[in-house]
Amino acid sequence: MAAGGPAIKQPLFNLGPSPAFRLALCVILSLVIMTLDHRHDHLQQARTTLALLVYPVQYLADLPVRAGDWIREQFSTHQTLIAENRALREEQFRMRSLLLRFEALETENARLRELLDTSTRLREEVVIAELLSVDLDPFRQQVLVNKGHFHGVYAGQPLINAAGVVGQILEVNALHSVALLISDPSHALPVQVNRTGLRTLAVGTGNPERLSLRFIPPSEDIEPGDIISTSGLGGRFPADYPVARVVRVERPSGEPFAVVEARPMARLDRSREVLLLWPADGERRSGTTSPADTDTPAATEEDHG
Repeated sequence: MAAGGPAIKQPLFNLGPSPAFRLALCVILSLVIMTLDHRHDHLQQARTTLALLVYPVQYLADLPVRAGDWIREQFSTHQTLIAENRALREEQFRMRSLLLRFEALETENARLRELLDTSTRLREEVVIAELLSVDLDPFRQQVLVNKGHFHGVYAGQPLINAAGVVGQILEVNALHSVALLISDPSHALPVQVNRTGLRTLAVGTGNPERLSLRFIPPSEDIEPGDIISTSGLGGRFPADYPVARVVRVERPSGEPFAVVEARPMARLDRSREVLLLWPADGERRSGTTSPADTDTPAATEEDHG
């Protein structure tokens, strides 16, 4: 023992539990608690309380990440949004154009169905032709169709659509033909009033919405709304095809003839498909001369019809 200082006494025996015993005790206690919690769910309330206490810590820990995302979204996505907006507008324009195209195809299919339905009701042989170009000059009302001499088309051949008479072939080429519309000023078509049987001439005015009915005395029974159809007397058009509807009747005092105007049923400025007619009792012409071809030109014959 050192001089002048107290003596340090070491315990002879350590009376506390050993570390190994403590570890084993903790493991056993943990297993018991886990088993009881799994079977009886005794610690659910404790877990809920701990989760509530830990949530602010978790939120604060995640706050920098959230703030970084918000700042990046505010400052770095502006150009992305502009590009996406531009792309969406372009896609919208494309979809609109496709929709318009689909509507046009639907309308065209409806017109073709009307034409095919009309062809099944006709006694004459028919072929569908499409308009290639339209010339609606006030002094020349003509159209170009995609059928010609190769398809058996002949000069003077009638053209109709699902609504009524359109015109007749004026000039035939190998693969296309020129047709004269009934609204052409040089075209005259023998017609009759369906209601009364009155026969007259429907003469073109240069306006696709108007025909002039000539040589009708003021005393004749004709009124707006009367349907005009082909009489069959001209030798070119079969009888009983609708031509026009009367829209104006005037009987000027002292004049020998009434002023009568009619609107074509065929909507001449809007048709895109037409039917070429061959007579029911005639042979289809293909590179041969028909009796109609040996007469005067189409409009001239109809003028005298």
